[in-house]
Amino acid sequence: MRTSAQSSDSGDLPRERLERLGPRALSDSELVSLLLRSGGRGRGADVVARRLLGEIGGLAAAATEEVASLQGLVGLGPAGSASLVAAFEIGRRLATRRLEPGTRIQGPADVHRHFFERLRDCPHEQFLALLVDGRHRVMSEVLVSQGTLTASLVHPREVFRAAIRRSAAALVLVHNHPSGDPAPSGEDRQVTERLHEAGEVIGIRVLDHVIVAEHGFHSFREGGDL
Repeated sequence: MRTSAQSSDSGDLPRERLERLGPRALSDSELVSLLLRSGGRGRGADVVARRLLGEIGGLAAAATEEVASLQGLVGLGPAGSASLVAAFEIGRRLATRRLEPGTRIQGPADVHRHFFERLRDCPHEQFLALLVDGRHRVMSEVLVSQGTLTASLVHPREVFRAAIRRSAAALVLVHNHPSGDPAPSGEDRQVTERLHEAGEVIGIRVLDHVIVAEHGFHSFREGGDL
């Protein structure tokens, strides 16, 4: 027999939908209900989750609340409030995880998370390089130039100088698009190709070039351009 925690569109419980479809398929209220597990006072967790988000103004607003302010809202108790606050904090830490020296870069998503908050609202383009060792662990970060990205502004000499001085094995190029669109321009592609070729000659590989923007990121490596 189904309970009141049914999903209105499929008849599945949120946990069943999670297992069958994955977390991205669940609504905000379904995800919250899984954290709460029980609504208490004879109410299902889904009911409490929907009322909570409706009363507080959505998931983003709920993420700014503290445990004390959540308690008592639509009957939410100490355990449920603590679970929500802990989940929101985990999300924040993952979203803003920085690449400290010694951290191994797993992929372009790591680079995007590291630079996003800093570069998302920057009014001008910044071109940087992450220097890494032979195991792709971060050594240091270098600001190469600021301003519109051009081949003359981003010269291989400026990009590889610090890498040679630090004996870096490779580097990851990074720059932002103030427009918010991460799609690479023709100039982006020319600069990337030029630096990649220079790195092959010098013996310091260009592992990737990641464009960071408000609406996502572009990886030249994942896009097949390197």
